[in-house]
Amino acid sequence: MPPKPKFTKEEIVETAFRMTKENGFNSVTARELGKKLGTSSTPIFTVFKNMNEVRESVRELAMKEFEKYVADILEYTPAFKKFGVQMIQFALEEPQLFRVLYMEENEESKSFEEMRKELGTLADRCLELIQKDYSVSEPEAEQIFRQAWVFTFSICVLLVNKICHFSSEEIIEMMGLQFQGTLLLIKTGQYVRMDVTEKKNEKNEKKKDTKNSF
Repeated sequence: MPPKPKFTKEEIVETAFRMTKENGFNSVTARELGKKLGTSSTPIFTVFKNMNEVRESVRELAMKEFEKYVADILEYTPAFKKFGVQMIQFALEEPQLFRVLYMEENEESKSFEEMRKELGTLADRCLELIQKDYSVSEPEAEQIFRQAWVFTFSICVLLVNKICHFSSEEIIEMMGLQFQGTLLLIKTGQYVRMDVTEKKNEKNEKKKDTKNSF
């Protein structure tokens, strides 16, 4: 008969979650988690097969925490912009949880579409809001979401890693400029792809012309 667990799954995960919020994901080792529980690491593995299962449960709690930040976005206009503002707020107030959700290195990179699917209902809600609020098609909404998400994510990373500091007013203005610019180009059909090409070296061209003139 297997030993009766000393701690419940919820107790272990909640402790690991608090450790993550305070000191980051890497602090959650079996030994340190056992210490926080006031025991050895043995009781952990009467509930979980390995530490990967513990970390996955912590990720789920982190996502639930993020969902609290965006739960009432429909009460604001424009709702999609509020979603971006709240994502940045989450990154500022819970940097370690933001790292868990969006800055952990994967074994291999994914396409944006694969990553978006992992966002689940949050991404679907954003796409619906974009289509509804701005009268665009589903493919256009996808394009707008992609540009806005990458831009917002970039701001979050700069803030979480303390590379740059922006005031609330600066963040609102930057997000507005980015979103309105993307929306305008898509709705007017004026987007033109600009490829990067090497500039011709005028001095070399002149030398070639001089040589050819003799």
